[in-house]
Formats: sequence, structure tokens, C-alpha cells
Amino acid sequence: MQKYEKIIVAAIVAVGLLMLGLCIKGGIDNFTNKDRRVTVKGLAEKEVDADKVTWTMSVQVAGDELKPLFSALNTKMDAIQQFLKEKGIKGKGEVTVNTYDVTDNLANAWGNNVPRYRYTVRRSLKVTSKDTQFISQLRQKVDELIDRDVILDSDYAEYEYTQFQQLKPEMMAEAISNAEKTASQFAENSHSTINKIVAAGQGEFSIDEADTPYKKKVRVVSTITYSLKD
Repeated sequence: MQKYEKIIVAAIVAVGLLMLGLCIKGGIDNFTNKDRRVTVKGLAEKEVDADKVTWTMSVQVAGDELKPLFSALNTKMDAIQQFLKEKGIKGKGEVTVNTYDVTDNLANAWGNNVPRYRYTVRRSLKVTSKDTQFISQLRQKVDELIDRDVILDSDYAEYEYTQFQQLKPEMMAEAISNAEKTASQFAENSHSTINKIVAAGQGEFSIDEADTPYKKKVRVVSTITYSLKD
């Protein structure tokens, strides 16, 4: 009886030692592998059409009497609006004419620097549209305003991409996928495999101008750290 008890005790001790050995090995492996990781960057780029444009045109005149200056600007604004109407702006965008911007040149004069005209009056017109290609093509015809006795003082358009939030998940997924490919290649070269994500940043998004005026280039770079295993 005592013989069997000794055998059982020995077996229990052996199993215990085996389990202890496995635990120690696992601990050593974890300790050894805990710093085995790789940090990579994943890039995703996409060129999209801008979906909003704000086109601003302004004209200015100078003189010594305000009333004729206002009248001249009104005539020029009417000519610009007629130009836009003939080119099909109706249904394509919203036109807004801003109020007068009056500068008293005498009030800003210093010493003997007397201005030729007392007043400079400016007025601007703004076109807001979602049809960015239409506005881009229309801007190429703006020189036709010269034949209508209108010389623009300024002419600029601001293109925007407002659907960024809808595009964000897709681009994040692409950036993460590209980061994983880079990490896998690194692991293969070091005779390892990637395990799991240890840390990940949300990603840095940027929206820049593209070569075409109504195009935008959306870019995201994500930084991800993977653990490695044999």
C-alpha cells in the first residue's frame, strides 16, 4: 500500500515539476519576446472631385464722387450677372452680390502723398456651387467680360471636399492593410511572423490640391505597432 502511495506521490511531483517547467518556459518566452515588435506606417491616397466651390469676383472704381461710383459698379455687377445667366448658371449655383466697400483715400494720405482720387469703391460677387467642373470651365471664359466693359480686380475660386467623413473609414482600412503588408514583409525577412497590434494611431489626414483645379488629394498615414512571434 505504501509502495502505491509513493508511486502516486512521485507521479504528482513529476507532473507538478513538468507544469512548473512549462510555466517557467512560457515566462521566459514571454520575457524574451515581449520587446519583439515592429512599428510601421501605412499610407492611403485617393484623388477625389471637390464637391463645393466658392467663386468670388470683384471690381473696383475710383473717383471723387460716390454716387457715380456706385452707379458704375452697379452697371458692372449687372453685366457679370448677365454673363453668368447666359452661360447657364441657373440651377448650377447660387449668386450673391455683396455690398460696397468704400475707401476714403484722403483719410489714409500722409504728408505730400496726395491721392489722385478721393474714393476707391469695390464690390464683389460670389458664386457658390456643387458643380465644381462647371464652374472650373466657366472660369476659363471670364475674359469675355472685357467685351462687356468689365475688368475684374480679383478672381479666385476656393474648392472644397465636404464628404471627408464618409471617405474616412475606407481610407483608414486601406492604410491599415498597407501597414500590415509592410510589417509582414519585415517579419518574413527576420524569420518571424506578425502576431497582433500592440498600438495604433488614428492616422493623420490631409486634403491637398491636385493638378486639376476641381480635384483634391486626400491622404492618410497610420502608424501601427505589431508584436512578432517565431
